[in-house]
Amino acid sequence: MPSARSSVLRFAPVLATLALATPALAQPNQGGGTSLFGGIGIVLLVVAVIIGLAIAVFLFQFIGLWIQALTSNARVTITDMIGMRLRKVDLRTVVINRIRAIKAGLEIPTAALETHYLAGGRVSNVVTAMISAKGAKIDIPWNIATAIDLAGRDILDAVNTSVNPKVIDCPAQGGPRQTIDAVAQDGIQLKVKARVTVRTNIPRLVGGATEETIIARVGQGIVSTIGSAASHKAVLENPDDISKTVMRSGLDAGTAFEILSIDIADVDVGDNIGAQLQAAQAEADKKRFQAEAEKRRALAMALEQENKAKIEENKALVVLAEAEIPKAISEALRSGRLGVMDYYRLQNIQSDTAMRGSIAGDGSTRPNT
Repeated sequence: MPSARSSVLRFAPVLATLALATPALAQPNQGGGTSLFGGIGIVLLVVAVIIGLAIAVFLFQFIGLWIQALTSNARVTITDMIGMRLRKVDLRTVVINRIRAIKAGLEIPTAALETHYLAGGRVSNVVTAMISAKGAKIDIPWNIATAIDLAGRDILDAVNTSVNPKVIDCPAQGGPRQTIDAVAQDGIQLKVKARVTVRTNIPRLVGGATEETIIARVGQGIVSTIGSAASHKAVLENPDDISKTVMRSGLDAGTAFEILSIDIADVDVGDNIGAQLQAAQAEADKKRFQAEAEKRRALAMALEQENKAKIEENKALVVLAEAEIPKAISEALRSGRLGVMDYYRLQNIQSDTAMRGSIAGDGSTRPNT
């Protein structure tokens, strides 16, 4: 559509011709009078022509869209178009999308389209999504569609996903882990890949959880199901039990999706985690028992050293006691309680005892008193 500037430039030669012709029309005639209109009338006429042309040029930019809307039964008044232009609204976007909506059987007022455009929404995406939803017999009110668009969600992609279900890999491709690892009760690890088929739940799209939540919940359900299995063989024999158990858990609650199916794509046998844990536990028990045995050995050695010290202490007490014997004998001789002959007999007995001990080879001797 030509702009107002180009239209004014188009009519510039006509305006220049009228301006040059004005003095000629104002010249007096041969009879001495002025022309029929007079100079002032000519000036007013020229001004009126210029104003009329300007108005025509200004209105010309709306004529095409107005006629297009009128013939499409999507009436948009010239006044509405002028107001939108003054409010700096993309006139063509609003009018064309209103025509599309009317042709698809959707009654969307011009004011609603303009309001969404001024709010920063993507008018074309919203109208296209509503037309697709109507064709798929999905009811999406205008206020819900605009709210989803203004929330930053792609309403068109949401409608497409609702019509054509989407497959989500679990775990996600390119993620930190390539499989979901779980251990059965017999200690065998299983590595699982799953595919979740979902479709968009339009009413819960605003405020609902995204794909990451679906992936996390499905992974949690798979780990719980395998962990409750008595044997990994039972899981390998019936992998569809995982899907059935997880589907009954209601994993799509509070999300923007509705789970249609969960399919187990692959199940591989991993490591014997139970045996590894038992080996690690046995190693830990061995170290603990070794530490306890070392502790007991150290205590026994300490007790032995204490007993040796007590023996030496008792020997010292015996020596001290034996050292008192000569003193007692001397005191007995002085006091007359022991005679000389008795002392010699005591010496003979001690010598005889020492001789017998040396003959017996026990090495025991008695000190001479």
